[in-house]
Amino acid sequence: ILNYDIMARFRRRTCIILLLFILFICSIMMALKTLRPDRAGFGDPFGLGLLPELQQRAVLLDSKQNSLNKAQGDTVTRVSNLHSIAVNTMKASLSPVKKLEEELSSPNYNFHIFYYTWYGNPQFDGKYIHWNHPLLPHWDPKIANNYPKGRHNPPEDIGANFYPELGSYSSKDPTVIEAHMKQMRSASTGVIVLSWYPPGMADENGEPTDDLVPVVLDYAHKYNLKVTFHIEPYKDRDDRSMYHNVKYIIDRYGSHPAFYRHKTSTGRLLPMFYVYDSYVTIPEIWANLLTVSGSQSIRNTPYDALFIALLVEERHKHDIHRSGFDGMYTYFATNGFSYGSSHHNWAGLKAFCDSNNLMFIPSVGPGYIDTSIRPWNNHNTRNRVNGKYYETAFSAALLVRPEIISITSFNEWHEGTQIEKAVPKRTGQVVYLDYKPHKPNVYLELTQKWSEKYRKEQEQWLM
Repeated sequence: ILNYDIMARFRRRTCIILLLFILFICSIMMALKTLRPDRAGFGDPFGLGLLPELQQRAVLLDSKQNSLNKAQGDTVTRVSNLHSIAVNTMKASLSPVKKLEEELSSPNYNFHIFYYTWYGNPQFDGKYIHWNHPLLPHWDPKIANNYPKGRHNPPEDIGANFYPELGSYSSKDPTVIEAHMKQMRSASTGVIVLSWYPPGMADENGEPTDDLVPVVLDYAHKYNLKVTFHIEPYKDRDDRSMYHNVKYIIDRYGSHPAFYRHKTSTGRLLPMFYVYDSYVTIPEIWANLLTVSGSQSIRNTPYDALFIALLVEERHKHDIHRSGFDGMYTYFATNGFSYGSSHHNWAGLKAFCDSNNLMFIPSVGPGYIDTSIRPWNNHNTRNRVNGKYYETAFSAALLVRPEIISITSFNEWHEGTQIEKAVPKRTGQVVYLDYKPHKPNVYLELTQKWSEKYRKEQEQWLM
């Protein structure tokens, strides 16, 4: 009888333990199934929630065919008709806008993203532009001799280490612009920082793109995005030409509903201009434009705005303050490359800005690699580490509680800082990098995740 009681108790205990073990396994499985991006581990695949597929391929293909048919004329005709092509394309696709609006993440107007419209292809531009970027030689001839020379040869060989899902596209293609707006909106960014040169001017490898601004504004408005301007270092940029060009931008584009204005702490709504390579102009010249007593002062005029300077070296912060700028940004997506792009310096820069009534706008990026155009610059490569590098940058930015975060970039393919969709590609000579093991939209998803996280944390900062 004693042995029977012992065996019975043993069996009961075994059954209870087994039942508890099964319940434990089930609870773990349910927990994994219900994980959300903001609770997932750092850079973990569970943090990469799926977004709805927004491509609407039939609309894009029909629109593209219409655009290609209208683009058969000479180059001048194509440029002059570009706006009407875009308008027709937009009219054809207006019906799904409300549905898209419901599916897409809400825009975050404190997330600004750098955008480039300098790409071209034969269908829309008569030739390839920028995809055929030259290989830039090192400044030291002895080092330069050890690396290849020449140009890239699209469409299989492009001036980038990654390959875009849209191929070697033209920035003039309305279907491409719309696809870009969908991607930026799905990432929950809110303000497009458009690379801009004055009419008739361009970078040394490109062609003028100011005629494209109205089309970008129209499509941005369709997706409830705003557009501001990234003024590039054009020839003879000084206080006088800047006054003229700021006036031109505000007069020409300032009445568009997608034109971005920032609400200041005093309640004023002002345009905002990012000024790339601002440090190449001495503070005294900038002060003529940006201080109340300056000889070319834009302050307290209809063209007053917020001007954001690029900070690269530590000493630039004093020059920026002396020049009369309203804030600073860091642009480069290379942690450790410069003083401004080094995450550990952001707290000090934010403190300096706070004490001098300046805005501090840190720039975050998914990685950096430009060896397709600077083959000697491998030491500045920053591996994406499957998204962890990007998340590290966002974490560092949120720590300093900035009013705005800028993202480098949506589509600077030459420097490998893009978050635009990229796909695996292999040619006879080139194997392109890709976003595997994740999907082509992984960096859009990560941006959306951190946009929501930033929104929640910002609410706490303001309490």
